[in-house]
Amino acid sequence: MGQQHKTFRAMEIGDGSDGRWATHTQALWPLAEGWMTEESRTLPGADRARRLFEAHMPELVPVLDRLAGQLDRPEGDTFLTLAALRPFFSGCTQTGVGGTLLRNYDFSPHECEGTIVSSHFLRPVIGMQDAAWGLLDGMNDAGLAVSLTFGGRFVHGPGFAILIVLRYLLETCNTVDEAVGKLRSIPISIPQNVTLVDPDQALTVFVGPDIPLTEAPDACAANHQHMPVPAEQEQSSRTQERLNAVRAAGTDVAAMLKPPLYQSAYEERLGTVYTAHYRPSEGRVTYHWPAESWEQSFGDFAPGSRTVTIGQAD
Repeated sequence: MGQQHKTFRAMEIGDGSDGRWATHTQALWPLAEGWMTEESRTLPGADRARRLFEAHMPELVPVLDRLAGQLDRPEGDTFLTLAALRPFFSGCTQTGVGGTLLRNYDFSPHECEGTIVSSHFLRPVIGMQDAAWGLLDGMNDAGLAVSLTFGGRFVHGPGFAILIVLRYLLETCNTVDEAVGKLRSIPISIPQNVTLVDPDQALTVFVGPDIPLTEAPDACAANHQHMPVPAEQEQSSRTQERLNAVRAAGTDVAAMLKPPLYQSAYEERLGTVYTAHYRPSEGRVTYHWPAESWEQSFGDFAPGSRTVTIGQAD
């Protein structure tokens, strides 16, 4: 509870071949490595992760190999598939309206990488990076933006962490329809809600290891997929309350920075770490905190770092 400080960084990494990405990721490796499953550390587990990646994200295989070659870690290539990670569960609220994507990312500040990355692996992409090259949210040069929230059900199956799936969609798709088409066949390891926005439409879909891709009633999401939400889940996460609030607020950034959408339960991984406001058709995103904001764009990306205050005053 209360306020704390967190440092966010903005980096340009190009196609990942000039050492900037590798230097940054090597420093974070102890944290990243802790997300790997024991099974993934075996040869059969590593082989399965590689085959899954090759089958579902073939366009990114050359990028995976280029990045893994710079890490000089025996398990680096397996980790970077993001098909061998233990499950993680977070909060988040998001909405897409009129070509705009607005979201709160709620998690443990200490476990959130906090790196805004401008990259050009297959095309220009800007987003909030996590797990080395995965994305919590982001946009590409075609005007497509995507973000994630946890789907609220504690089930786990074979498949990818949604972080690499968002990266893949932004690297290979121009529109919401294209992205949804690819999402239908990609195995996702835990329930996730994905909101997608392009200049012509906005959509939220529910995905997970035990359900087919399902379109949500509107382009809004909190942390549930099915109704009714169990009373215990609502009490702990307030997912329905937040969903109703974000539907009422639309793309009002000020509303995202106040309860109930802004959360401070950081010890339960349910505190708001940042608010992201994407205008993908303009190639712009602004990251917001209660007393500060930081805009980035394809035309004017500014590397650097900022230490911000998160949370609400007691």
